[in-house]
Amino acid sequence: MVVDDEKLLRAGIRSILEAEPDIEVPVACEGVRAVELAVAHRPDVVLLDIRMPEVDGLSVLGSLLALPEPPVVAMLTTFSGDEHIAPALRAGAAGFLVKDTVPDELASAVRILAAGGTVLSPAVANSVVDGYLRAGGAPPARLASLTDRERAVLTLLARGKSNAEIGAALLMGAATAKDHVSAILAKLGAANRVQAAVLAHHHGLVRLDGERGGARGGRPDAAGPA
Repeated sequence: MVVDDEKLLRAGIRSILEAEPDIEVPVACEGVRAVELAVAHRPDVVLLDIRMPEVDGLSVLGSLLALPEPPVVAMLTTFSGDEHIAPALRAGAAGFLVKDTVPDELASAVRILAAGGTVLSPAVANSVVDGYLRAGGAPPARLASLTDRERAVLTLLARGKSNAEIGAALLMGAATAKDHVSAILAKLGAANRVQAAVLAHHHGLVRLDGERGGARGGRPDAAGPA
């Protein structure tokens, strides 16, 4: 589901995604109808404009996540320095994409979100890091509380590895990797994997332009399902 008050933009995104054989966009709408249509169509993923003239994107985010069966919600933004990015992250957004994301990357991001992962466009990564930390993101002491094993898991998580990939890399089962991820989120006080990834980037465990394409490659950074 695509939610944006600009008709041309939401039609364009819908057209791009529906050209993919495995993606269906049952509805594209303006912000004022987002919750109503989400209840009717029950989308797996919602791409939600962070700034809309008639309704606050953060309010729509909260309403969508409060549904009995909430969709995964990623925010769409025009500005890489948008001050609403960090509040949306804290409210539970599963990702951030700039509106000029290239078509292939947009489809890839939707697949990651549908699988329970998170995406972070490199264009907004620095803004997310700065805004989250200014607003009281986990201090270094919390990072220091992680065991060596948990730090290794966090590093792979921030590089966009799934639980299965983390387990394979560290010679553990996917379920064990998932348990480590849950422990990491609790210790860091992070609501989701994207917040944990932000902290890993900030504290130098991974680079913003690292193996997943990052700022130079232009692909959305990704963190797999918890």
